[in-house]
Amino acid sequence: MPFLPKPFFAAETSAERPSGPNAFGALPTWDLDDLYVGNDDPALAADLAKAEAEAKAFEAAFKGQLLALAQTGGLAAAVARYEALSDLSGKLGSYAFLQYVRNTDDPARVKFLGDLSQALSDLSTGLIFFGLELNRIDEAVLETAFASDAALARYRPWFAELRKAKPHQLEDRVEELFHEKSVTGAGAWNRLFDETMASLKFEAEGEEMNLETILNLLVDRDPNVREAAFGGLSKTLHTNEKLFTHITNVLAKDKEISDRWRGFADIADSRHLDNSVEREVVDALQTAVRAAYPRLSHRYYQMKAKWFGLDKLNAWDRNAPLPSADDRIFDWTTARETVLSAYGRFSPQLRSIAEPFFEKGWIDAPVRPGKSPGAFAHPTVPSAHPYLMLNYMGKARDVMTLAHELGHGVHQVLAGPQGALMAPTPLTLAETASVFGEMLTFRAMLDATTDPKQRFALLSSKVEDMLNTVVRQIAFYSFEREVHTRRRAGELTTADLNQIWLDVSAESLGPAIRLNAGYEIFWSYIPHFIHSPFYVYAYAFGDCLVNSLYAQYEKAHEGFAERYFELLRAGGSKHHSELLKPFGLDARDPGFWSLGLSMIERLIDELEATQPN
Repeated sequence: MPFLPKPFFAAETSAERPSGPNAFGALPTWDLDDLYVGNDDPALAADLAKAEAEAKAFEAAFKGQLLALAQTGGLAAAVARYEALSDLSGKLGSYAFLQYVRNTDDPARVKFLGDLSQALSDLSTGLIFFGLELNRIDEAVLETAFASDAALARYRPWFAELRKAKPHQLEDRVEELFHEKSVTGAGAWNRLFDETMASLKFEAEGEEMNLETILNLLVDRDPNVREAAFGGLSKTLHTNEKLFTHITNVLAKDKEISDRWRGFADIADSRHLDNSVEREVVDALQTAVRAAYPRLSHRYYQMKAKWFGLDKLNAWDRNAPLPSADDRIFDWTTARETVLSAYGRFSPQLRSIAEPFFEKGWIDAPVRPGKSPGAFAHPTVPSAHPYLMLNYMGKARDVMTLAHELGHGVHQVLAGPQGALMAPTPLTLAETASVFGEMLTFRAMLDATTDPKQRFALLSSKVEDMLNTVVRQIAFYSFEREVHTRRRAGELTTADLNQIWLDVSAESLGPAIRLNAGYEIFWSYIPHFIHSPFYVYAYAFGDCLVNSLYAQYEKAHEGFAERYFELLRAGGSKHHSELLKPFGLDARDPGFWSLGLSMIERLIDELEATQPN
């Protein structure tokens, strides 16, 4: 169906864009004029009116006619028209979302969010028939239509994905009800979570700060600062625990209702369907990573505790910089050139695709009051271009985050020509370019480092990032599975959720990490649990995939870049098995996950062999 943005939007005029130098140099901010120049832009009002009119005209022209069109040769035109409407409505929703995340505290943006969200939901309700009716067409009729119409055959991959949902689709009126109530149902709870998180104030060492800032203090060199940040984070989260527990219960029940009506057997099957990945592949990934906990996270944290002269690390020490860590602050110019040089070393073409993000206002980097925490790459729509959001604090990890999100952006640019229906990439492959961009940046920095202490610091930082991406995210997936499974038997209390979190954390982190009082509530600030249930395994999938890809790249550079670009250009038009085949990789092969995990283990081996005295 056409793009339906997340239920939070905002608006601002171009005059509101802050800029200027700070400790990191002149950080870039978004120029959203390629979408609209403000919420009062006449072009925005015109496009919304056009989308609303086209949605009604589309329904009037095609509802009840799709079988006849498939038989007589007019279906390709209907799909193309549907795709154009998806792009137009997606442009509206993208602009509104990007405006909102820049200042979620602004009431005007919140209102704009609600109004546009409702408008887009209303116009798309009349289009629900399209996918449902297409799925009622007999397979033989569709095959005949594909064979006789090349324009329609181009959309074969989109039809294939659509057909997978056929066993789970409901009667038209029920689908419309589910769709219309999403704004006041799951969407409203998502919005409440985001606005609550953005407005929360955390205190550490007598200072009040937002979530992004206090999380950054957890990687401070001073253990007293880390402990204070840990306490401040825990205290505010506990103060709001009733709300977070309620949101979690409501959304888990909402998903259970939807899954039950649609006939999904497993709590994560709807996500696997969206990701175009088989349940057994994800189960194999989870099993492989959990089996590797002792060799990876348990072993590493035991080593880290020894480096700190401790038997156990406190929870606030898990991501602490090592005594030999490089404390340099990277200004924006240095961060930019570090990443672009690494990209260019792999392929000049990769650098040339990445450069416009820095030159054309496609990145928003500064930390600001009310700005959404974290980082992301928003694809917007194929007729426009992606935008990257960062909260840049000048640390080495921020440079890696830039490399990560820029990889997403490059992927989205390359997939754009597939069009609004087939450019979106399943989550299992959506992290490929981002993690690969990180790996390129890491390897370039490591190769340029000759000082043993700096090299050790780089290696340890990369291992920790990989553990956070693979071990941590599979632990998150295990947490979600337990929460959603137990929610089917009744509401979960805060104590229930806390205990599940502690059990999963103890298993994944191992005996060298002390789960201090206060850590039990840390599940409550993870946004993926709210916005995208079971999304998290995509990070582990992507990291292991990239580790395997990079191992192939190390074996033979010849022709690799070309095959890599073809993978990215495919967007969502090919299954992961087809895209990995040219690299000699198969995610259904247990050896695939072993290869990816072994790369992490080799880095830990190298760390152990070169650990400081």
